[in-house]
Amino acid sequence: MPHTPHPDRPAADPVAERLRALPEDFVWGAATSAYQIEGAVAEDGRGPSIWDTFSRLPGRVAGGDTGDVACDHYHRWREDLGLLRELGVGAYRFSLAWPRVLPHGDGPVNEPGLAFYDRLTDALLEAGITPWPTLYHWDLPQALQDRGGWPHRDTAEHFAAYAALVADRLGDRVTHWATLNEPLCSAWIGHYEGRMAPGSTDMAAAVRAAFHLHLGHGLAVQALRAAVPGARIGIVNNLTHCEPGSDSDADVAAARRADGHTNRWWMDPLHGRGYPEDMVRLYGTEPPVRADDLETVAAPLDWLGLNYYFRSVTHDDPRGPLPHARPAAPPAGARLTGMDWEVHAEGLTRTLLRMTEDYGARRILVTENGAAYPDTVGPDGQVHDPERTRYLEEHLAACARAVERGVPLAGYFAWSLLDNFEWAYGYAQRFGLVHVDYATQRRTVKSSGRRYADLVRTHRARHRPAA
Repeated sequence: MPHTPHPDRPAADPVAERLRALPEDFVWGAATSAYQIEGAVAEDGRGPSIWDTFSRLPGRVAGGDTGDVACDHYHRWREDLGLLRELGVGAYRFSLAWPRVLPHGDGPVNEPGLAFYDRLTDALLEAGITPWPTLYHWDLPQALQDRGGWPHRDTAEHFAAYAALVADRLGDRVTHWATLNEPLCSAWIGHYEGRMAPGSTDMAAAVRAAFHLHLGHGLAVQALRAAVPGARIGIVNNLTHCEPGSDSDADVAAARRADGHTNRWWMDPLHGRGYPEDMVRLYGTEPPVRADDLETVAAPLDWLGLNYYFRSVTHDDPRGPLPHARPAAPPAGARLTGMDWEVHAEGLTRTLLRMTEDYGARRILVTENGAAYPDTVGPDGQVHDPERTRYLEEHLAACARAVERGVPLAGYFAWSLLDNFEWAYGYAQRFGLVHVDYATQRRTVKSSGRRYADLVRTHRARHRPAA
């Protein structure tokens, strides 16, 4: 006979039960980034960023959208703090806008811009929410781009000075720091594919940008450690599990190249291995490394951040763009997000295992994970998004499986707190746990947000000391 719950006891929640494997002090959070939510791009002394420039180039962003207003978080941050409290998260990962703090990338500090993050930090702490700021989430000051941008070494040095400045201001209250978010996107997509700011299509420039992003990270680690005793510092990479589209030798080699392009190029230097020689040969250009640079890049870290959205399945494509690996069509019956990304939670478990087994990671956080769907507010005033709810449940279960297999996973940040400006996709794709009506700026917690809050609450209650 099927099991029938006792009428006086609530039915067990199988997902919450699955999450018992997560550690007692697991960090539950939500994430955003400055250009995607803040708006107010020309207020209180903020200078233009490369995304302000790029989004105004015809045809570069869907719908001609820009981040000029976005979610108006710069003015509505107190309301958004209330949403974080409603979700019950204990941590908030946000980024600082470099051009809001230093409009020219260096030089005089813009006090109103830095004061904004000062107020946000204080308010988060007062609400019992730990701030996890990221120093760079793609919004390079346009003034530095005009002087060469990331392909030039000076930008890495300016980044370290910016890190020191922010740490000096917030370091008495902020312990957890991320240097860079997804440098792969800044270098490969922004400088080789041209689909993101600054829109370049030069592989040699992309390799230089990749190296200087790594160098800027290492120099920023030094600056943070000098300014903030006891700082817990990490970097956030978007990594994935790479598989061949068939068992042919050509496809197996293509998957190896895809792994080098997406994973090894970004992880190996951080762990003292230098740049993968097979990828240097493939790109046909050497990173401009000077004496002691690789030691700087490999500065010891306290944690590694993983942004995971989908796995990579590829076929050999010798005539295609680097790394000559063409994405395979999703398998028949695969579930797809609104971005046409395959839903594959097992890839998250495998990527977490790879970080642990191949790189010896001692503390990992999933710093972004989420899915876009075409959400609408229903007649009942609610946003029902069962696909995202299922996505969250499956990927959190994948986290639990990784922990059971020995992964030192310490936290999970859902992407994203709010629907927002989704880069080249504009406002057409919605990732938020909270729906944003961009015309009115009305916020509505989605059913996935309520479900996430339930899981957070259940996990905490399980570990709460008895009265």
